[in-house]
Amino acid sequence: MKSGLSYYYFTIALFLLVTTKLLAQAPTPVSKLVYLDSMWAETSEGNHKYVRLIEEYYSDKKAYIFKDFYKSKAIKMISTSSDRDIIRKEGQSVYYYENGNRETSVSYSDGKKTGKEYNWYDNGNLKSEIEYFENKEKIVEFKINNYWNLQKEQKVSEGNGDYEDIDDNGNEESGKVKNGFPDGTWKGKSKKSKYTFVENYENGKLISGVSTDSLNIEHPYTIIFQAPAPKKGINSFYSYVAKAMYIPYEARNKVSGKIYLSFIVDKEGKLVEPRILKGIGYGLDENAISVIKHSKNWNPGTKRGIPIRVLYTLPITIRKNTQ
Repeated sequence: MKSGLSYYYFTIALFLLVTTKLLAQAPTPVSKLVYLDSMWAETSEGNHKYVRLIEEYYSDKKAYIFKDFYKSKAIKMISTSSDRDIIRKEGQSVYYYENGNRETSVSYSDGKKTGKEYNWYDNGNLKSEIEYFENKEKIVEFKINNYWNLQKEQKVSEGNGDYEDIDDNGNEESGKVKNGFPDGTWKGKSKKSKYTFVENYENGKLISGVSTDSLNIEHPYTIIFQAPAPKKGINSFYSYVAKAMYIPYEARNKVSGKIYLSFIVDKEGKLVEPRILKGIGYGLDENAISVIKHSKNWNPGTKRGIPIRVLYTLPITIRKNTQ
C-alpha cells in the first residue's frame, strides 16, 4: 500500500509539472500600440494626441477590442472591431471624457450606428437620447428623443421641444424639434472653424443652409457633410490604382494580401500625407504611397458648404499571378 500510494503521488506531481511547463510555454497573446494625431492618422510617439491599443492584435480572431487613450493615459473609448487594421465597429462602444466620466454609449452594426445612443455632460449628468435608423435608401438617419440642458431641465421630451447645445469644442446649435427631427429655422456656430450658420428644415429634411466664414463669405448648401470623392467617381479611382500599382518582379506569383493605407484629402482636394497602416513588403508599400502621391485631385469634402480636411482609408488587394 505504501509503495502504491507513493506511485500515486509521484504520478500527480509529474502531471502537475508537465501541465505547468506546457502552460508556461503557451504563447502569450500580443497586443499592438499605435500613436494617433488629431486627425486620427498614425504618427510617432511625442507627436501624438491619442494612443490606440488593439488587444491580441497578432491572434486570428473574429473580433478585436480597441481601446483609445488620451495623451494623459486616461481612457477615451472602448470598442470592438471586426478588422484589426481598420476599425470597423461592431456592438457597443463607450466613449469617455478625460476626467473619466462617460460621454457616449452607442451600438454599431457593420460600422454604422444603430439603435439608441445616450450622451452625458462631463459632470456626469444625462444629456440626450438619440435614436439611429436606416431610411428607405439605406442611409442612416437619427432623431432626438430626449434632451436635457446643463441645469438638468428637460427641453425635448418624446421628440418635441427646444434644442440648444454647446459642446466641449465651443460649437453651438439651437432650434425646434418636432417628432424627433429639426423643424423650422436652426442657428449655430463653429468656434474652431470660425463660421456661423442658418438652416431651414421642413418635415425633418434640410431644405437650405447658409454658412458665413471668418472672411464674411457665404456658403450655401443642402447637405451638412459632403464626403470627398474622385472627380470621375470612385470606380475610376480604383481603376487608376489597379493600373498604376507596380508589382516588382520578385513579388510576382509570391506575394498576396492587403495593403492598408490612409491619406488626407485637403481643402483643395489634393491627396496628401499618405501613410501605410499595414504593409506587405517587397517594395509594394512604397509603390502604394507613390500611387497616392501621383493621383489627381478629388472634389474636397465639405461641412456646411465649407471645404475641410478629411482622413480617408484605402485597402489595396495584391493577388498572386499579377503581371
